[in-house]
Amino acid sequence: MHRALFTQDHDAFRDSVHQFIGKEVVPNIPDWETAGQVPRELFTKTAEIGINGLQVPEEYGGSGLDSFLFNAIVIEETGYAAANLGGLQVHLSTVLPYFFEYANDEQKSRWFPGFADGTLVSSIAMTEPGTGSDLAGMATTAVRDGDDWVLNGAKTFITGGINADLIVVVARTSREVQDRRDGLSLLVVEDGMEGFSRGRNLDKLGLKAQDTAELSFADVRVPARNLLGGEGRAFSMLTNNLPQERLTIAIGAQATATAALNLAIDYVRDRKVFGRRVADFQNTKFVLAECAAELEASQSLVDRALLNLDAGTLNPADAAKAKLFCTEIQSRVIDRCLQLHGGYGYMREYAIARLYADARVSRSFGGTSEVMKSVISKSLEL
Repeated sequence: MHRALFTQDHDAFRDSVHQFIGKEVVPNIPDWETAGQVPRELFTKTAEIGINGLQVPEEYGGSGLDSFLFNAIVIEETGYAAANLGGLQVHLSTVLPYFFEYANDEQKSRWFPGFADGTLVSSIAMTEPGTGSDLAGMATTAVRDGDDWVLNGAKTFITGGINADLIVVVARTSREVQDRRDGLSLLVVEDGMEGFSRGRNLDKLGLKAQDTAELSFADVRVPARNLLGGEGRAFSMLTNNLPQERLTIAIGAQATATAALNLAIDYVRDRKVFGRRVADFQNTKFVLAECAAELEASQSLVDRALLNLDAGTLNPADAAKAKLFCTEIQSRVIDRCLQLHGGYGYMREYAIARLYADARVSRSFGGTSEVMKSVISKSLEL
């Protein structure tokens, strides 16, 4: 169905992103998966076509866009190509909003030009080995000492943690609180700070080209000027950005599931069994028809959520609905499309196998499906 939320400017941008991914990304995916990360220079190349600076204010070299629709196009085109941009999407859609909302003028002048030209890429370190979704159970601490915060702790499953220049670390800066969600702060750790070390690039089931790191902080002295937002306000700041983060995951899920459908259609048209095209069997037609109908429904949900995000009205429950629905659809659609590939679908040289492995984490990161159901149920006032 026609999507009414994009203009000619969006279409022109989509075309340039599509061509870039086809030329600079898709041919390199096998090498990047073997390396376990995309090359750092990819981020300066994406900056050259305007991707990195979409929402960076013009005075710092960006485009100064308020709308998230251009970001959504990048996510979609990456997904449609069954491609991966490493930690760039997390940088653009999950981490930068914290800088846009909470950075002071001095921090903006220090970091924003680098965000726009691709010389600075950020990541966010929330998850710890023993906490998972329980952010209030944070064990990483930061103690004020003169003009510095002394940071100690460990983080894991940090997307983009190998390539990132700036790491926004969630740390407990006070235990003198009644509510354990209070007393958390965001500190920006810069590459090269003494005591900051990156552990192994984790060997994951999927998303092989996306670096995912273990990080360690041993008496890291973080200047007080690197405190992002107010002291002790991290929990509310993190909660405020969750709708966009979860919608980002929903958009990616929708796009990769669409890619799987297109791959399956192409495959069954060409593949023959028992003297007939696989596409000629009624079961094939019914399976793909069901996938197409489900994707149409999830696309409508994504588009409504995108419009609400731009309008500033996307609430946590509605974002949770989008993430839950789209990631569950993604799982079902990709599984069915792999089945139609037969044994070839299990071979990693086929893109459908990569999509299958990559999709599994969508129901876990950004809040598990179970957490999404909990958020939605609270909105029902049960």
